Parts: sequence; structure tokens; C-alpha cells
Amino acid sequence: MSSSSRRSRTRRTGSSPSISEEQISELLSKLQALLPESQARNGAHRGSAARVLQETCSYIRSLHREVDDLSETLAALLASDAVTAEQAAVIRSLLM
Repeated sequence: MSSSSRRSRTRRTGSSPSISEEQISELLSKLQALLPESQARNGAHRGSAARVLQETCSYIRSLHREVDDLSETLAALLASDAVTAEQAAVIRSLLM
């Protein structure tokens, strides 16, 4: 069986509905608009799908690092004498 036959059979028997090229393009444009680098370009040439996905993954990784850094900073602050028990309780309640 040729690879093109397998692909077409997979598409027909797959459980997920097919998405048109136009829908994919629209979703990529929306995703790109959420990226800070894309907003800085403000209307510049839209990147390839691979580029948009790479930028998205990179941005998500940077957000994870930022959350980790902020968590460490907050943990150190809560463990220090700079915050009263009452202030620490308020901070913890806001995080729950």
C-alpha cells in the first residue's frame, strides 16, 4: 500500500473532523496574535505554521520559567521575617 493511500484512508477513518486549510490559517493567525514577539512586529509578514508553533512553545517555556522564579521568590518571602503571619495568611488565601 502506498503512503498516499494510507494517508487518505487515515483521514477517512479518523475520529476527528477534518479542518480546512482556511481554518488552520485562521487559528495560526489567532495564536500568533497572542505572542509578544508577534505583537511587536504588528502586522509584519505572517510566519510559517512551524515558525508560529516554535514561537508559541518558546513563549510557553519562558512563562513556565517566570512562574518558577516567582514561586521561588514568593516562597522565600513567606519564609522570611519580612512578612507577618497575618500577611502570609492573606497571600496564601489569594493563591488558593
